[in-house]
Amino acid sequence: MLGSPRSGTTLLYDMLLSAGGFAVYLAESNVFNLLAPRFGDLSERRNRERAVRAWLTSKLFRATGLDADGISAKLLDECRNTGDFLRIVMEEIALLQGAQRWAENSPEAMLHLPAIKRFIPDALVVHIVRDGRDVAMSLGKVRYVRPFPWERNQSRVAAGVYWEWMVRQGRTYGKALGPDYLEVHFEDLIADPRATLTKVAGFIEHDLDYERIVRVGYGSVSNPNTSFSGHSTDFNPVGRWKHGLAASELRRLEAMVGPTLQEFGYPLSRGERLEPMSVELRAERAAHLGYIAAKQWFKRNRLLRSLRPQLTSEEIDQTVLADDHAPRLHQPDSVAITAAGDSSTADPYASSEHGS
Repeated sequence: MLGSPRSGTTLLYDMLLSAGGFAVYLAESNVFNLLAPRFGDLSERRNRERAVRAWLTSKLFRATGLDADGISAKLLDECRNTGDFLRIVMEEIALLQGAQRWAENSPEAMLHLPAIKRFIPDALVVHIVRDGRDVAMSLGKVRYVRPFPWERNQSRVAAGVYWEWMVRQGRTYGKALGPDYLEVHFEDLIADPRATLTKVAGFIEHDLDYERIVRVGYGSVSNPNTSFSGHSTDFNPVGRWKHGLAASELRRLEAMVGPTLQEFGYPLSRGERLEPMSVELRAERAAHLGYIAAKQWFKRNRLLRSLRPQLTSEEIDQTVLADDHAPRLHQPDSVAITAAGDSSTADPYASSEHGS
């Protein structure tokens, strides 16, 4: 599952796991966007040894429930690239749990879609897109994007530009995959989960029974994940920007990313009229995009990577989202379920949010 940063990927991912048949791994693997850039070419045994050693002492491994010696030997003997690493780990989890399929949930892996498809040719990609203004609020709250010291009060504008860059990268790479790519809106998943799950089920050819998902309820299906603490039971993550962004901040944000909001189907606060960007805003937007591109270049540069200190398990644990223990597998109870569409059935997704 790929998506805009903190955009709902965890919610849909947890829905898939709750539907049955998928290996339960309550973690974002971060294989392509964290491990690979730091450890280099995994066809070299030395790099594999370093990667496996750090991974085995992190919560990314502890969330698998696998035997350390067994998975270590398999990775060292059979892994030759990043895709092998992910595939071997997930196939071993599936084998351990008696599952038929596996899914991966690392939002920033969308930047590596060409490599993912090359290494895992039968991969299906679901791109979760969320309103960039809500994403900007979420990322600004946790200060996920703060490129310049003088922008302490404008981190949400920077986050909005980052959202634009990410979703455009995802759509560009995804469209090249043809029928192996599906785009889903987070807002549709919240408003009508049954219809959205039906769409996803047809794409992946797997039954996604809503009632079973509700009863099993892995992760964010049962426990909404939000960076805004103290939310009430009627908390709704959709359209929060309407009340959370100051008018001046909203105007700046929409001036910068308005065309992309409209392209992805999100109406602007002032109708369809786009305010032209001033010279100042154009320069600010260009600076944000340049900074983002420079960070990505830095991460992928082999020479600079060799100069960085070795990635430790402590750094991995501080960076990734993952349970720090093996999964506790759930089975749906045997209580008769209500018919689909019965208004008496509670809808937990109406107040769910992923990582924001």
